[in-house]
Amino acid sequence: MKKYILNHCMSIVNYDNRFDEENLAVIKYGLEGLYLQISKLIIIGIIAGLLGIFKELLIFLLIYNIIRLTSFGLHATKSWICLVSSTLIFIGGTLLAKYLIIPIYIKNFLNIILIGFIFKNSPADTVKRPIINPNRRLFYKYSSTFIAIIFSYSSILIKNVFLSNCFMLALLVQSFMISPTVYKIFGLPYNNYLKYMDN
Repeated sequence: MKKYILNHCMSIVNYDNRFDEENLAVIKYGLEGLYLQISKLIIIGIIAGLLGIFKELLIFLLIYNIIRLTSFGLHATKSWICLVSSTLIFIGGTLLAKYLIIPIYIKNFLNIILIGFIFKNSPADTVKRPIINPNRRLFYKYSSTFIAIIFSYSSILIKNVFLSNCFMLALLVQSFMISPTVYKIFGLPYNNYLKYMDN
């Protein structure tokens, strides 16, 4: 299915042979990423629907992707790993946010640690998307930290248990996703931009 859809899309994109091989490779890479994201979201959405948490899943995804947008983080090397890990993270995170009761003192303690963790480790780049420009790195670091502070306050001040948990769990998940230790566990290089700084 994947191969058929990608080949069909590529034939539409290059119907008049206006792209060279390099541009076609870039377009194909982008289409593959888009296909994987859409198919992954469909599968996760179906599971969430069966569990009766589809609306909550959308909210958790929205909140999580706000912090992910500026702090980045690791990507699985294989599509099936991405699917399994994303399903566990987003379905599990949504269920925890919906049913978990976290005492305020634990939230305060965790939020302080998570803000520090986000500041220390963001942005976390990848081999395919190294963040080379130092000004961009600083912008992403401070933006991520600012968002983390907003999320922390939101998790404390919002009275709705689900929304409050979403903000804190989004920070928790993202802290793992940008952790050097987690990169190492998955056998992925960390601080990929440093390779370009030596040149």
